[in-house]
Amino acid sequence: MSRKHPARDRLEQGASISTVAKAYRFLRAVLMTAAEEDKLISLNPCRIKGADNEHTPERPVITVSQVFELADRMADRRFRALILLATFASLRWGEVIALRRHDLDLAARTVRVREQLVELDGGEMRLCPVKSKAGRRTIGIPAAIVPTLTEHLASYVGPDEDAFVFLGKNSGFLRGGNFRRAAKWADALKEMGLMGLHFHDLRHTGNTLAAQSGASLADLKARMGHDSDRAALIYQHATKDADQRIADALSARVEVDMRDRRPSG
Repeated sequence: MSRKHPARDRLEQGASISTVAKAYRFLRAVLMTAAEEDKLISLNPCRIKGADNEHTPERPVITVSQVFELADRMADRRFRALILLATFASLRWGEVIALRRHDLDLAARTVRVREQLVELDGGEMRLCPVKSKAGRRTIGIPAAIVPTLTEHLASYVGPDEDAFVFLGKNSGFLRGGNFRRAAKWADALKEMGLMGLHFHDLRHTGNTLAAQSGASLADLKARMGHDSDRAALIYQHATKDADQRIADALSARVEVDMRDRRPSG
């Protein structure tokens, strides 16, 4: 039987470390009451050291070249587009797997975020609106990844405008565990020397690249889908570029890197 990792899964779905820590403290308090006062259980199972710690560890940022290599190493080619889009559009896991055909406008080079998929503790997949007004956003995507997205839509996505862009086994919703197994995620990371990289780190990488490309605080907040300044300030480099200029700058970096990766001769 597979072992569940609810804290890790919540982080992968986009919950902040602070949210997970607070939820753990609440659960521990409830179970402590059940064990010590009400005697409903013999022992409080919430005994993970550091699980209530809100300190945010430094997460890895991978290079543009590594993003493309990781995409190329996906055991299932369907997931190549998923890796590139999640990174270069700074999408959360729940956002990227909820995308539908009509959310991608490749002529305008944009992706629209309106919904998210959440995997509940019981295994149910629930489709719901994004959590905040800021989360409802339209994001510019680099021209350099449009050919991959075009190929993906033609090869793997149904013709209906409501068709989901990324699906799991038997055309069901794509679950995190199923993705990791089908893509052989751990094997790819091991081969690249990136053990410990989480899917959410792709969004972190995309945010970092956007900031390095010259995003203002307001533009970076809009791209990330955040209401507050706090998260964006982590990445912000003081400029006032528009969102599509961020995408254009990312595209230029990708194109240079792709030229460097092409074999000579």
